[in-house]
Amino acid sequence: MAVSLLVPTALRGFTDRKAELTFEGDTVKEVLDALVGAYPDIKPHMFDENGQLRAFINVFVGDTNIKSTGGMATKLSDGDTLMLVPAIAGGR
Repeated sequence: MAVSLLVPTALRGFTDRKAELTFEGDTVKEVLDALVGAYPDIKPHMFDENGQLRAFINVFVGDTNIKSTGGMATKLSDGDTLMLVPAIAGGR
């Protein structure tokens, strides 16, 4: 099934500046694996050395954070939209 993946500005340097990509996958993990397969340089920015999604990367399916729906095993439907949202910190 086709799923759209929205890429934030901070990560577009690894996706040929593309803001939206389409991948096939039944789960969030399958889609993110496809992302890394297509754009391998993004992997260390998304996943730690153990292959776990970095704590500062949030993934939403629609308006729902996958942390509340089953994590990487979250099931997807055809036409779903995933959004990568890196946490932003800063200031004084």
